[in-house]
Amino acid sequence: MQVVYPTTPAQHFHALRRQMTNDPRKPLIVMTPKSLLRHPQATSSIDELTNGRFEPVLIDAAKDAASVKRIVLTSGKVYYDLHTAREKTNVNVPLIRLEQFYPFPQAFLAEALKQYPNATEIVWTQDEPRNMGAWPFLHERLAALSGNRTLRYIGRPISASPATGSHHRHEEQQAALVKAAITPAGTA
Repeated sequence: MQVVYPTTPAQHFHALRRQMTNDPRKPLIVMTPKSLLRHPQATSSIDELTNGRFEPVLIDAAKDAASVKRIVLTSGKVYYDLHTAREKTNVNVPLIRLEQFYPFPQAFLAEALKQYPNATEIVWTQDEPRNMGAWPFLHERLAALSGNRTLRYIGRPISASPATGSHHRHEEQQAALVKAAITPAGTA
């Protein structure tokens, strides 16, 4: 079985293409919100479609790897909110997208984390409540990879429902979690 959460058209295309060429074929579960179909930033170049391949981990690198103190891991559409906020505030925080959950790409993620040897904190950010989404599955796996770095969760609190029931409250929570994720520790 393979579980993927593609955030670009090229990633989606290559996941489906990989599925068709696998021998033997395994079940493929694709998790992606409909809003990414029309998101203005969720685009791919022709080159990414024709010459690319599915990448289990995508790195949106920081400007200066040596000075990075916080690494933000995420998946899905919240990446675009984080990317926009990071560009507005000009914070030196790398955004690493986990595009495949199962089988867990431990070697790819470990390699991505090695690029930031001075980081002291790894933050998993999701817009689902803490007891939903990827966090319950990823917590132990990320803890094993974090080494002596602090591992934190940033997202919505535990909830019986995935939705707040109020668009205004949803927007408030989204803005708060994005700000908490990209704001370096001690400056919030």
